[in-house]
Amino acid sequence: MVISVMAGVSIDSISELLPEARAVVRAMPNLPAQVGEAMTGIYADAGLSAEDQAIAGNLLDAFGKTVWVESEDQIDAVTAISGSGPAYFFAVVEALASAGVKLGLKPEIAETLARQTAVGAGAMLASDERSASEMRVAVTSPGGTTAAALSVLNDPKTQPLDSAFERATRAAAARAKALSKDN
Repeated sequence: MVISVMAGVSIDSISELLPEARAVVRAMPNLPAQVGEAMTGIYADAGLSAEDQAIAGNLLDAFGKTVWVESEDQIDAVTAISGSGPAYFFAVVEALASAGVKLGLKPEIAETLARQTAVGAGAMLASDERSASEMRVAVTSPGGTTAAALSVLNDPKTQPLDSAFERATRAAAARAKALSKDN
């Protein structure tokens, strides 16, 4: 069995290159695999045995959490959401730290505040059963500071955060699909 973590390289391409492989599995882990907190999307053709599926799943579970997707095309969406996703969160931390400096904080203090805020929010997402939406609402007092900030982030006259992420992830998925055509 071959487990590929190469973005954009299809099972057909791998099978062509490695005809002796009895099974090919595509997986898209992300950078947090380095700290045992990966999110990995996995796909294999229907012919994968239950035993091989268990082996692949157990191996990839060692790096964090896994999900099996229903089609190879969905690996492009996995790439866009969780494969590239850590960079989006790092960019948010960078932006928060930069904003903190512009508000008068020392750079090291702004960086610490932004990083620990991300760590704490991530820990809540991992341990709290509420949806991200419910937790966001819990932080957002009507008429408060968070509501003021979110009204800017979601202003339909600019680029609302959800549509910005939709456009960004569509670009990432399109690039993943283009990579598979190049291979």
